[in-house]
Amino acid sequence: MCRWMAYQGLPVYLESLLFKQEHSLIHQSLSARKSSVTVNADGFGLGWYDEREEPGLYHEILPAWSDSNLKSLAKHIKSGLFFAHVRASTGTETSRANCHPFGYKNWLFMHNGQIGGYEALRWQLDRLIPEHLYQERKGATDSELIFLLMIANGLETHAEQAIRVTLLQILDLMKDKNIDEPFRFTSVFSDGKRIIAVRFSSDDKAPSLYAKQFDDHIVIGSEPLDHRTDSWTLVPAGHIAYLENNHYHTHALFD
Repeated sequence: MCRWMAYQGLPVYLESLLFKQEHSLIHQSLSARKSSVTVNADGFGLGWYDEREEPGLYHEILPAWSDSNLKSLAKHIKSGLFFAHVRASTGTETSRANCHPFGYKNWLFMHNGQIGGYEALRWQLDRLIPEHLYQERKGATDSELIFLLMIANGLETHAEQAIRVTLLQILDLMKDKNIDEPFRFTSVFSDGKRIIAVRFSSDDKAPSLYAKQFDDHIVIGSEPLDHRTDSWTLVPAGHIAYLENNHYHTHALFD
Protein backbone atom coordinates (compact mmCIF):
# COMPACT_ATOMS: atom_id res chain seq x y z
CA MET A 1 0.00 0.00 0.00
CA CYS A 2 1.15 3.54 -0.77
CA ARG A 3 1.84 6.23 1.84
CA TRP A 4 0.83 9.86 1.49
CA MET A 5 0.42 13.09 3.43
CA ALA A 6 -1.20 16.48 2.88
CA TYR A 7 -0.55 19.79 4.63
CA GLN A 8 -2.58 22.98 5.00
CA GLY A 9 -1.59 26.02 7.03
CA LEU A 10 0.99 28.77 7.13
CA PRO A 11 3.46 28.44 4.25
CA VAL A 12 6.41 26.21 5.14
CA TYR A 13 9.32 24.68 3.27
CA LEU A 14 8.35 21.19 2.17
CA GLU A 15 11.46 19.66 3.76
CA SER A 16 10.09 20.45 7.22
CA LEU A 17 7.37 17.82 6.71
CA LEU A 18 8.96 15.47 4.20
CA PHE A 19 12.36 15.02 5.83
CA LYS A 20 12.54 16.59 9.29
CA GLN A 21 9.76 14.78 11.13
CA GLU A 22 10.42 11.81 13.41
CA HIS A 23 8.40 9.53 11.10
CA SER A 24 8.41 11.68 7.96
CA LEU A 25 6.99 10.49 4.66
CA ILE A 26 10.53 9.76 3.44
CA HIS A 27 11.05 7.61 6.54
CA GLN A 28 7.72 5.90 5.86
CA SER A 29 8.85 5.08 2.32
CA LEU A 30 11.53 2.88 3.90
CA SER A 31 9.75 1.75 7.04
CA ALA A 32 5.95 2.08 7.00
CA ARG A 33 4.29 1.10 10.28
CA LYS A 34 0.58 1.08 9.39
CA SER A 35 0.76 -1.01 6.22
CA SER A 36 1.38 -4.62 5.23
CA VAL A 37 3.91 -3.25 2.72
CA THR A 38 6.91 -1.83 4.59
CA VAL A 39 8.86 -0.35 1.65
CA ASN A 40 7.33 2.04 -0.90
CA ALA A 41 9.87 2.25 -3.71
CA ASP A 42 7.82 2.50 -6.94
CA GLY A 43 8.17 6.24 -7.44
CA PHE A 44 6.92 9.33 -5.65
CA GLY A 45 5.39 12.70 -6.33
CA LEU A 46 4.73 16.18 -5.02
CA GLY A 47 1.90 18.62 -5.69
CA TRP A 48 1.90 22.14 -4.27
CA TYR A 49 0.02 25.42 -4.50
CA ASP A 50 1.71 28.80 -4.64
CA GLU A 51 0.80 32.15 -6.26
CA ARG A 52 -0.61 30.44 -9.33
CA GLU A 53 -4.05 28.84 -9.41
CA GLU A 54 -2.79 25.64 -11.04
CA PRO A 55 -0.64 23.54 -8.70
CA GLY A 56 2.94 22.52 -9.40
CA LEU A 57 3.71 18.83 -9.91
CA TYR A 58 6.86 16.74 -9.65
CA HIS A 59 7.00 13.00 -10.32
CA GLU A 60 9.91 10.59 -10.29
CA ILE A 61 10.27 6.81 -10.60
CA LEU A 62 13.22 6.56 -8.22
CA PRO A 63 12.62 5.67 -4.57
CA ALA A 64 11.95 8.90 -2.68
CA TRP A 65 14.92 8.45 -0.34
CA SER A 66 17.43 8.27 -3.22
CA ASP A 67 16.53 11.34 -5.30
CA SER A 68 18.76 14.35 -4.65
CA ASN A 69 16.39 16.49 -6.74
CA LEU A 70 13.63 15.91 -4.20
CA LYS A 71 15.87 17.04 -1.36
CA SER A 72 16.73 20.25 -3.22
CA LEU A 73 13.14 20.98 -4.26
CA ALA A 74 11.83 20.37 -0.74
CA LYS A 75 14.46 22.70 0.68
CA HIS A 76 13.45 25.59 -1.61
CA ILE A 77 9.70 25.19 -2.28
CA LYS A 78 7.46 26.92 0.25
CA SER A 79 3.71 26.29 0.29
CA GLY A 80 0.66 26.59 2.49
CA LEU A 81 -1.03 23.59 0.87
CA PHE A 82 0.81 20.63 -0.56
CA PHE A 83 0.55 16.88 -1.23
CA ALA A 84 3.25 14.21 -1.18
CA HIS A 85 2.99 10.52 -2.08
CA VAL A 86 5.30 7.48 -2.10
CA ARG A 87 4.10 4.62 -4.25
CA ALA A 88 3.91 0.86 -3.82
CA SER A 89 2.48 -0.42 -7.08
CA THR A 90 -0.53 -2.76 -7.05
CA GLY A 91 0.23 -4.04 -10.54
CA THR A 92 0.68 -1.19 -13.01
CA GLU A 93 4.15 -0.28 -14.20
CA THR A 94 6.50 2.13 -12.48
CA SER A 95 6.40 5.26 -14.62
CA ARG A 96 6.05 8.99 -14.08
CA ALA A 97 2.56 8.88 -15.59
CA ASN A 98 1.50 6.43 -12.88
CA CYS A 99 2.91 8.44 -9.96
CA HIS A 100 0.65 10.48 -7.71
CA PRO A 101 -0.56 13.13 -7.14
CA PHE A 102 -2.65 13.62 -10.26
CA GLY A 103 -3.69 17.10 -11.36
CA TYR A 104 -6.57 18.59 -13.31
CA LYS A 105 -6.91 22.36 -13.62
CA ASN A 106 -6.73 23.61 -10.00
CA TRP A 107 -7.35 20.16 -8.48
CA LEU A 108 -4.96 17.64 -6.95
CA PHE A 109 -5.73 14.02 -6.06
CA MET A 110 -3.84 11.08 -4.59
CA HIS A 111 -4.88 7.68 -3.34
CA ASN A 112 -3.97 4.59 -1.34
CA GLY A 113 -5.83 1.39 -2.12
CA GLN A 114 -7.11 -0.41 -5.18
CA ILE A 115 -10.18 -1.53 -7.09
CA GLY A 116 -10.62 -5.25 -6.58
CA GLY A 117 -10.35 -7.13 -9.87
CA TYR A 118 -9.26 -3.97 -11.65
CA GLU A 119 -7.94 -5.68 -14.78
CA ALA A 120 -11.29 -7.40 -15.30
CA LEU A 121 -13.09 -4.04 -15.00
CA ARG A 122 -10.63 -1.71 -16.68
CA TRP A 123 -12.19 -1.80 -20.16
CA GLN A 124 -15.66 -0.94 -18.84
CA LEU A 125 -14.39 1.68 -16.37
CA ASP A 126 -12.32 3.49 -18.99
CA ARG A 127 -15.43 3.85 -21.12
CA LEU A 128 -17.24 5.67 -18.34
CA ILE A 129 -14.81 8.59 -18.77
CA PRO A 130 -16.32 11.17 -21.16
CA GLU A 131 -14.43 11.79 -24.38
CA HIS A 132 -13.49 15.35 -23.41
CA LEU A 133 -11.79 14.04 -20.25
CA TYR A 134 -10.20 10.91 -21.68
CA GLN A 135 -7.29 12.88 -23.11
CA GLU A 136 -6.36 13.65 -19.48
CA ARG A 137 -5.73 9.93 -18.88
CA LYS A 138 -1.93 9.83 -18.95
CA GLY A 139 -1.22 6.56 -17.14
CA ALA A 140 -2.75 3.16 -16.44
CA THR A 141 -3.63 3.24 -12.74
CA ASP A 142 -7.03 2.73 -11.20
CA SER A 143 -6.28 5.82 -9.06
CA GLU A 144 -6.14 8.19 -12.03
CA LEU A 145 -9.24 6.57 -13.48
CA ILE A 146 -11.18 7.14 -10.25
CA PHE A 147 -10.11 10.80 -10.22
CA LEU A 148 -11.30 11.37 -13.79
CA LEU A 149 -14.61 9.64 -13.08
CA MET A 150 -15.14 11.91 -10.09
CA ILE A 151 -14.46 14.96 -12.25
CA ALA A 152 -16.95 13.64 -14.78
CA ASN A 153 -19.48 13.16 -11.98
CA GLY A 154 -19.22 16.78 -10.80
CA LEU A 155 -16.24 16.98 -8.44
CA GLU A 156 -15.62 20.64 -9.32
CA THR A 157 -19.11 21.76 -8.23
CA HIS A 158 -20.53 19.09 -5.90
CA ALA A 159 -17.52 17.23 -4.55
CA GLU A 160 -19.13 15.00 -1.96
CA GLN A 161 -21.92 13.90 -4.28
CA ALA A 162 -19.40 13.16 -7.04
CA ILE A 163 -17.36 11.01 -4.66
CA ARG A 164 -20.40 9.00 -3.59
CA VAL A 165 -21.68 8.51 -7.15
CA THR A 166 -18.30 7.32 -8.38
CA LEU A 167 -17.76 4.86 -5.54
CA LEU A 168 -21.22 3.41 -6.13
CA GLN A 169 -20.60 3.16 -9.90
CA ILE A 170 -17.49 1.09 -9.27
CA LEU A 171 -19.12 -1.08 -6.59
CA ASP A 172 -22.09 -1.79 -8.88
CA LEU A 173 -19.80 -2.85 -11.72
CA MET A 174 -17.81 -5.08 -9.37
CA LYS A 175 -21.08 -6.68 -8.26
CA ASP A 176 -22.16 -7.24 -11.87
CA LYS A 177 -18.85 -8.97 -12.55
CA ASN A 178 -19.06 -11.07 -9.36
CA ILE A 179 -15.78 -9.69 -8.07
CA ASP A 180 -15.20 -10.51 -4.42
CA GLU A 181 -11.90 -8.68 -3.97
CA PRO A 182 -12.36 -5.50 -1.89
CA PHE A 183 -12.43 -1.94 -3.19
CA ARG A 184 -10.19 0.06 -0.86
CA PHE A 185 -10.06 3.82 -1.19
CA THR A 186 -8.25 6.17 1.16
CA SER A 187 -7.72 9.38 -0.78
CA VAL A 188 -7.33 13.13 -0.65
CA PHE A 189 -8.39 15.97 -2.97
CA SER A 190 -7.84 19.71 -3.04
CA ASP A 191 -9.04 22.63 -5.13
CA GLY A 192 -6.32 24.86 -3.69
CA LYS A 193 -8.53 26.22 -0.91
CA ARG A 194 -9.64 23.19 1.09
CA ILE A 195 -8.63 19.58 1.50
CA ILE A 196 -11.16 16.75 1.27
CA ALA A 197 -10.09 13.27 2.42
CA VAL A 198 -11.95 9.96 2.29
CA ARG A 199 -11.37 6.69 4.15
CA PHE A 200 -13.48 3.93 2.64
CA SER A 201 -13.42 0.21 1.89
CA SER A 202 -15.96 -2.34 0.75
CA ASP A 203 -14.61 -4.65 3.47
CA ASP A 204 -13.55 -3.93 7.05
CA LYS A 205 -9.91 -3.16 6.19
CA ALA A 206 -9.91 0.43 5.01
CA PRO A 207 -6.34 1.77 4.62
CA SER A 208 -5.28 3.91 7.56
CA LEU A 209 -5.79 7.70 7.68
CA TYR A 210 -4.67 9.99 10.52
CA ALA A 211 -5.07 13.73 11.09
CA LYS A 212 -3.64 16.22 13.57
CA GLN A 213 -4.52 19.87 14.13
CA PHE A 214 -1.69 22.14 15.27
CA ASP A 215 -1.79 25.83 16.21
CA ASP A 216 -1.25 27.09 12.67
CA HIS A 217 -1.64 24.05 10.40
CA ILE A 218 -3.26 20.66 9.87
CA VAL A 219 -1.65 17.47 8.59
CA ILE A 220 -3.51 14.42 7.29
CA GLY A 221 -1.96 11.24 5.97
CA SER A 222 -1.54 7.50 5.95
CA GLU A 223 0.51 7.51 9.16
CA PRO A 224 1.35 9.93 11.98
CA LEU A 225 4.56 11.88 11.37
CA ASP A 226 5.86 10.95 14.81
CA HIS A 227 5.69 7.92 17.10
CA ARG A 228 3.06 9.41 19.41
CA THR A 229 0.08 7.88 17.65
CA ASP A 230 -2.29 8.76 20.50
CA SER A 231 -1.92 12.47 19.68
CA TRP A 232 -3.29 11.89 16.17
CA THR A 233 -6.94 11.29 15.25
CA LEU A 234 -7.74 8.15 13.28
CA VAL A 235 -10.35 9.09 10.69
CA PRO A 236 -13.16 6.53 11.02
CA ALA A 237 -13.66 4.12 8.14
CA GLY A 238 -16.52 5.16 5.87
CA HIS A 239 -16.02 8.86 6.64
CA ILE A 240 -15.12 12.00 4.73
CA ALA A 241 -12.93 14.70 6.28
CA TYR A 242 -12.76 18.41 5.50
CA LEU A 243 -9.76 20.64 6.24
CA GLU A 244 -10.09 24.37 5.66
CA ASN A 245 -8.82 27.52 7.42
CA ASN A 246 -7.17 25.36 10.09
CA HIS A 247 -10.45 23.63 10.93
CA TYR A 248 -11.05 19.90 10.69
CA HIS A 249 -14.28 17.90 10.81
CA THR A 250 -15.61 14.56 9.57
CA HIS A 251 -18.93 12.89 8.92
CA ALA A 252 -20.13 9.58 7.47
CA LEU A 253 -19.77 9.33 3.71
CA PHE A 254 -22.91 7.22 3.35
CA ASP A 255 -25.87 7.56 5.70
